[in-house]
Amino acid sequence: MEFLTETFSGFTAMSHWEYIAVALSMAYLLLAIKESLWCWPAAFASTFIYTVMYWNGALLMESLLNLYYMYMAVYGWVIWRRGLNHKDRLPIVSWSLKKHVVILFTTSLASVVIGFIMTNYTHADFAYLDSFTTCFAVVTTYLVAKKVLENWLYWIVIDAASMYLYFEKGYYPTLVLFVFYTIMAAWGFKTWYEEYEQHQAKPLAQL
Repeated sequence: MEFLTETFSGFTAMSHWEYIAVALSMAYLLLAIKESLWCWPAAFASTFIYTVMYWNGALLMESLLNLYYMYMAVYGWVIWRRGLNHKDRLPIVSWSLKKHVVILFTTSLASVVIGFIMTNYTHADFAYLDSFTTCFAVVTTYLVAKKVLENWLYWIVIDAASMYLYFEKGYYPTLVLFVFYTIMAAWGFKTWYEEYEQHQAKPLAQL
């Protein structure tokens, strides 16, 4: 009951701009799942709002992360649009296990190093967990732009870890949002996997 009360209070305390950013974030996810080019303008607009909001709230690392998201929104738009200009949208690809092992190792190592620095030289809470979600979010956003199928599996883990972080910090409205994100990431993987399988089957059908 206390959780529901605090969640409701958190939602009522949110600014209009924050609501717009949340709505645009949800639109981005839905459009990305549908492989719509317009997911990137939605991402750019939402992350622009978050960049300003976090900067004004003195959450500088979160602000810088969203600034990176803004750049990736432009990069994603260019890459996906280039595919459309070639009369065929950028195909979904699946990277090898070896590539993912390299990603997991290097990104985890970076997370530990940054977590150590944040723990020993700042007043950050949950420094290692925060570093983990941030580092992997940076890498996974690139995977989305490249239409790597497994990006959704990364997001499921990132969002689940973020849910725990926001719960512990009492950010209940954001927690609810990330529950939605986790569900949508699972749906995104299912949708992209089906599209990937259909694309892989086409050459066989032509033989």
